[in-house]
Amino acid sequence: MSATRAVTPPDTEARVDRAGPAEPRLGSTLLRHLGLAAVAALLLVAASYGLEPFRNFQLATVAAYLCATAGLTVLTGLNGQLSLGHGALMATGAYTVALCQNAFADAGMTGGWLLPVSLGAAVLAALVVGAVVGVAAARLRGPYLAGVTLAVAVVVPALTVTFDGVFNGEQGLAVPVEPPPVALGAYFPYERWQLWVTAAATLLALLLLANLVRSRYGRTFRAVRDDEVAARLAGIHVARTQVLAFVVSAAGAGLGGALLAVLAQSVSPGAFSLTLSLFLLMAVVIGGLGSLAGAAWGAVLLVALPDLTHALTEQLTLSPAVAQRVEGNLPLAIFGITLVVVMIAAPGGVQGLLSRLSRAVSARRASRQRS
Repeated sequence: MSATRAVTPPDTEARVDRAGPAEPRLGSTLLRHLGLAAVAALLLVAASYGLEPFRNFQLATVAAYLCATAGLTVLTGLNGQLSLGHGALMATGAYTVALCQNAFADAGMTGGWLLPVSLGAAVLAALVVGAVVGVAAARLRGPYLAGVTLAVAVVVPALTVTFDGVFNGEQGLAVPVEPPPVALGAYFPYERWQLWVTAAATLLALLLLANLVRSRYGRTFRAVRDDEVAARLAGIHVARTQVLAFVVSAAGAGLGGALLAVLAQSVSPGAFSLTLSLFLLMAVVIGGLGSLAGAAWGAVLLVALPDLTHALTEQLTLSPAVAQRVEGNLPLAIFGITLVVVMIAAPGGVQGLLSRLSRAVSARRASRQRS
């Protein structure tokens, strides 16, 4: 089906919205996503009591990465724009939350509302940077677009070193975070509190993104990705749609970077290198480009891979210097090999493979019932 036929022009769709039939579908979609978010929140709370503190921290890290991979899925998977600079957008969010938390601490301000305000400021800062980059990206295609986003990935960490009076150079900034509320008890595990905070922010972001993907904006994203000319003929403003996709994606990356800074309680330029941007892109491709479930698989890989490489290097008899070099480069090599294997065996990524298996099982059951 061509994009011209698949997408309803915005004006036409607005008339349909006013007429009424689309509103119940939107409402049912929102309610379904709210129900899924509530179930996920309950499962995460239950899991936080059953897991040891280190696993809670790892799960919180997966949630933080999920914000970035979900945002990149909207940009690359749904809108077809390639970005090699999402690590820089994560750095923007991380440094913003660090500056806000330090400013609150210097002013002697305390309270549970400070962290949400800092996270909101981080999302806003990343959103502004994303809008600037998105305007430039909307005018570029292919390698030129990749080059611009690659420059962003290099320039932003370099700025933190250049203005070391503000960002403290290579050493970075500490991120002071208040302990869990007293109402939870004096011995409430800090890692469990980190998971609750990170999961709440991530579920809220996923809820918004899931509804965006199912809305007419999501359909315009896919129409622009499939055929820009057809989308333009259908009445879609292609450049504005691409900028909007970049802004949404940047907001997700900014929130992910801010949550990572809160988890680590520090931020430095080395944590948001070009390698991170490449990892993010490979993760969403391996997980399944174009679906939020694939973004979740990608986030899991981003956390599981360092543990896997560490376990592999421990099995080898190497000198400490060689082991350190191998451990630093092995994740990228394993990610690259995994990417090649997945693209050959399952072009739709992990989520695509699971969907195909699910359909095959359903078809076999239906065939048995008929026979």
